[in-house]
Amino acid sequence: MTTSAEETVLKRSIAMTVLVGASGVAFGILSGSLSIVFDGVFSAVDAAMTGLALLVARLIARDTSRRFQMGFWHFEPMVLAFNGALLTLLSFYAFVNAVATILAGGRELVFDWAIVYAVLVLAICAVMITTGRRANRTIGSQFVALDIKGWTMSGAITAALLVAFVVASLLEGTRYAWAMPYVDPTILAVLTLCLIPVPLRTVAAALQDVFLVAPAELDRHVAGVAAAAVRRHGFRDARTYVAKAGRSRLVEVHFILPPDFAIGSVAVLDAVREEVGAAIGGEGRDRWLTIAFTGDAKWAE
Repeated sequence: MTTSAEETVLKRSIAMTVLVGASGVAFGILSGSLSIVFDGVFSAVDAAMTGLALLVARLIARDTSRRFQMGFWHFEPMVLAFNGALLTLLSFYAFVNAVATILAGGRELVFDWAIVYAVLVLAICAVMITTGRRANRTIGSQFVALDIKGWTMSGAITAALLVAFVVASLLEGTRYAWAMPYVDPTILAVLTLCLIPVPLRTVAAALQDVFLVAPAELDRHVAGVAAAAVRRHGFRDARTYVAKAGRSRLVEVHFILPPDFAIGSVAVLDAVREEVGAAIGGEGRDRWLTIAFTGDAKWAE
């Protein structure tokens, strides 16, 4: 049910993003605004990345295959990193273009078209952010969270554009009319500088998953559960290993048993596994848990 809800949210987002992207290009040409064109292209790229995220979400929901026996979780942080990097590069390119336009004397705009576009898109962004956040309280998807970030960035761009266009249109016929051609590239330059850190944070978090950096909180929790089991059952020691790849949690626990430990039957070890697995929590298709027992510490290193 969660996967189906995730797909529904992403499909709706793709449809609305395509609409915004097409509108941005069209209104950008009509108004002569680089900012609106950037907003449209940003939306188009975001739609393509959301489509890729939807494909990966479907893969993750599938069972493992012979070629991907450990599952498809590792694709999620790769897509997130690629998405964030692409949006960062796009924002940086837009910033360079904005500075070049300012140095070239600015750009004349048709403010009526620009204001209509900004109002329309701001309303769409507000609806998508609200519905996305409400849905993700239940879904808990990183893809949906990234999609919400994309709509938030687009909404911030559009809100700033709307304010700038309204203020600039009021300058017409005043002694400050000379500043009107600089409004569009200046607001674009400021916005892109403010937006660049947002996808960069996504890239940094995704790369931690790609490189299988152990999450500190999960590491402490699993080590605590293993230590409690060691004391309770009289084991010699335990080694724990954890990693995170997208929505998955990869956990290995190796218990080192004393030489005289009386196993009795495999059911005894399975009971310990059940106990430790329940204490770790997070049981489900997104948890990969391995619990092993050995009498020689070298097999746990």
